[in-house]
Amino acid sequence: MPKLYDSKYKEYVCRMVVEENRKMKELSRELGLPYGTLRGWIREYKNQEDWLQKDHKKQDVTESDKYKTPSDYKKEIQEREKEIEKLAEENEILKKAMHVFTKNRE
Repeated sequence: MPKLYDSKYKEYVCRMVVEENRKMKELSRELGLPYGTLRGWIREYKNQEDWLQKDHKKQDVTESDKYKTPSDYKKEIQEREKEIEKLAEENEILKKAMHVFTKNRE
């Protein structure tokens, strides 16, 4: 009897091959997936932009529900670093402004 995989997992595996440039043979061995199955998922992933929507009609998929690839984590880290820099800059501006206002009271 064949195993059934959910669409989020299929997308994750396909993204590892397409976006992370992982070798299909290595990935199929590593994950214990038949090579033909993986090749079919990749073909379907490349041919259809919204291939997951057919499986997600019944489910609401949020960003946190999706499997993340290493490049997704890198993007998140970069976004957070930018946000930290922005907040640090705002903090410095507020410190200077507070210094100016307290100096005027004296």
